Amino acid sequence: MRVLITGISGFVGSFLAEHCLAQGGVEVTGLVRDPARLGHATTFAAGVRFLHGDLRDPAAVDRAVADAEPEVVFHLGGQAFVPLSFEDPVGTFLDNAIGQLHLVQAVLRHRPEARLLVVGSAAEYGQVRAEENPVHEDVPLRPIDPYGVSKVAQDLMAYQYAVSHRLLAVRVRPFNHTGPRQSEQFAPSWFARQVAEIEAGMAPPVMPVGNLTAVRDFTDVRDVVRAYFLAATQGHPGEVYNVGSGQGWRMADVLGILAGLSRVPFRIREDAGRMRPLDVPVQLCDSRRLRSLTGWAPSIPLQETLADLLHYWRQRTVSAPPEMHPPSSA
Repeated sequence: MRVLITGISGFVGSFLAEHCLAQGGVEVTGLVRDPARLGHATTFAAGVRFLHGDLRDPAAVDRAVADAEPEVVFHLGGQAFVPLSFEDPVGTFLDNAIGQLHLVQAVLRHRPEARLLVVGSAAEYGQVRAEENPVHEDVPLRPIDPYGVSKVAQDLMAYQYAVSHRLLAVRVRPFNHTGPRQSEQFAPSWFARQVAEIEAGMAPPVMPVGNLTAVRDFTDVRDVVRAYFLAATQGHPGEVYNVGSGQGWRMADVLGILAGLSRVPFRIREDAGRMRPLDVPVQLCDSRRLRSLTGWAPSIPLQETLADLLHYWRQRTVSAPPEMHPPSSA
């Protein structure tokens, strides 16, 4: 099976590529903006073919699809940071909605028989009411930020083309996910990096935090990419599937787990600069539709995910604390 992955050098895309390669008999091609900067794809670069192209450039996307001749396209590329979408809503729409439109048109032109997985977001649901939790796929979409609106546009675009052009598009709406390689722009990874730097003496033992009362549904990225692969290969074209664990965690709980793993105690300080203009108090996932179709279920507990995430940042810390070094045999 030939697959094309946009966003292959990113957090989720790199794990998806590794999952595809582990299946056997899957040829992976990745679309990257700059072949000289492969990011997280560097470790498996020898087993993957890379094509150069920016999703904003329709000609480049067209060439990539024609060249890759994919049987399955995983569309993960785009702008994923909510605060940046407030600062640059136009760029967010260009990267997400318009970039996807270029991809859809290229697939229809060159590979109309290919299956296309469009990755949306729980941000599409936005202002979820208390009685709507856990959130199923028929809950109204009420996005509260430009990022969420751009993902709704991607989502409905995929549905429209599935209906109007028989595009074999399957949609997923992942809820919060984390794990090694995640950017420190996102709260769990920010917490983990700060713990690693505090342990190493690179930062004072004070953790600046935003809203810790919000309840979120966290799934390990490695479980999420399994869900993507199953949805892409088994999902019904035009259908949408939530991806999430169904278990809620306060952000304070997430930080508490990392604090328990920390080798150095630290204080917590509220930082107004890390607060979002709008926030949803509780958002939990109902993923029964995907589970009943594919048998998918998350397998990695959050405690293990966060331990792996902290290990990831410890490895990237410039100076390690003494206890990180093995004892001398002298």
